[in-house]
Amino acid sequence: MVTSHPADAQAALDQVIADWNVASASWDATGIAATYSEDGMLFGGRPGHFVGRASIREYFASYDGVILSGSMRMSGMVVRELGSGCLLFQGMAHFEFTLAGSRQTQSQLRATLVLNREPDRWRIVDHHFSPIPAEPPLGND
Repeated sequence: MVTSHPADAQAALDQVIADWNVASASWDATGIAATYSEDGMLFGGRPGHFVGRASIREYFASYDGVILSGSMRMSGMVVRELGSGCLLFQGMAHFEFTLAGSRQTQSQLRATLVLNREPDRWRIVDHHFSPIPAEPPLGND
């Protein structure tokens, strides 16, 4: 991590990921959405841009019955302090999911998270995950 406060930044990221993992262990869409700010934004694995905790909750609820449980860990995260109580992280997200029928899957995505310090805890303000391109997307198809 690159920051002027590496321990604080790592603690913030660890807390958010732990909160996300607790809620995703039983695929609790409301609990997962609670890890986001009330005005949070999400570009996830479905088309669309999800803005606001209610919309983000609906995004995660759209996987009910498909995803039974999940977990996320981060690696190679670089951090920038954007302002007091606001951190930007960029690196890799590693997911493990149990899907309906007890099927186990894993995925690795590029990750950008912006975390904001709220009175009670850190929450995600912006979440953008994307696949790792096999080649540069130069529009040659």
